Amino acid sequence: MKKEVISLAINHQSDIPKYQQLVNAINDAIAENLLEKGDALPSVNTICTSNKVSRDTVFKAYSILKENGVIESVPNKGYYVANETKKVLLLLDTFKAYKEVLYHSFVNNLPNNIITDVQFHHYNIDNFKTILNNSKGKYYKYIVMTFDHNDVPAVISDIDADKLLLIDWSVHSNSTNNYVFQDFGKSFFEALKDATDAFRKYKELVFLYPTYTFHPKETITYFKEYCNLFQFKYKIVTNPKLFSLKKNTAYISTSDRMLGVFLEECRNKNFEPGVHVGFLSYNETPMKKFIYKGISVISTDFKEIGTKAAEFVMQDMPMQHYVPTTITLRESL
Repeated sequence: MKKEVISLAINHQSDIPKYQQLVNAINDAIAENLLEKGDALPSVNTICTSNKVSRDTVFKAYSILKENGVIESVPNKGYYVANETKKVLLLLDTFKAYKEVLYHSFVNNLPNNIITDVQFHHYNIDNFKTILNNSKGKYYKYIVMTFDHNDVPAVISDIDADKLLLIDWSVHSNSTNNYVFQDFGKSFFEALKDATDAFRKYKELVFLYPTYTFHPKETITYFKEYCNLFQFKYKIVTNPKLFSLKKNTAYISTSDRMLGVFLEECRNKNFEPGVHVGFLSYNETPMKKFIYKGISVISTDFKEIGTKAAEFVMQDMPMQHYVPTTITLRESL
């Protein structure tokens, strides 16, 4: 028993409920190998006396841990560690509908003894640095969505390469990294080919690429290449204020905000999506199949990204995997 080196101290000034502080402390002790399977936990009376909390508080904490399979109770003997819990960090850029698909796929494919902390950097390098610098040594694995900033490589280089998985975008990665990426270039180009017949109904293709987006610029390069190859007249709009819906035009957008603007303009001008104008949205979400008879999407499989990330956590093996980009044609195109 290693209880002399673990701390179950309660911060009575914290906004975190006391029972949850106990749950977190025990989970952390197990994740850091301060407690191992079979180790006895402090008795209810011991915790009550040393921390000046009620028996109900301790019982609630232990009940939650029992329900999660972390500890077990032995009649007349006490509570013991039943499972070795491990904590993983899932660091995403922002929380959007398609990221929710990734998140649920990730956590649903992990066993109960693996706890996921989810944080967001919002493309802010100071947030990114703070989160990862403060997390060093605290997690079993790190699942990280990076972004295009010169300081990113130095930050991620401080994490044990065997414990780090980069996901979504290959920016700042190297051949030694573990990764699960989507391809914003060639795979995007190949997926567009499947929409060529649908695009032929329109006189022009317009790529809506707002300046506020963090979508990789290589997509624009491959969009131009596609239009030139198949002889489509095209335009790229980066200023949302310059957007004006035109008949006989198909739009590709990286922003769901622009999808809303498009649909509002269709209503104002009495245009029928898929007939007078077309729309292809980047990134599948659960609702797009239901919006206005169905919105066509070009997207990677975020569920697969989550599944592969969970596989990396569990298997302790190197991983380098690209998830393809595909087209789903619906009424909007």
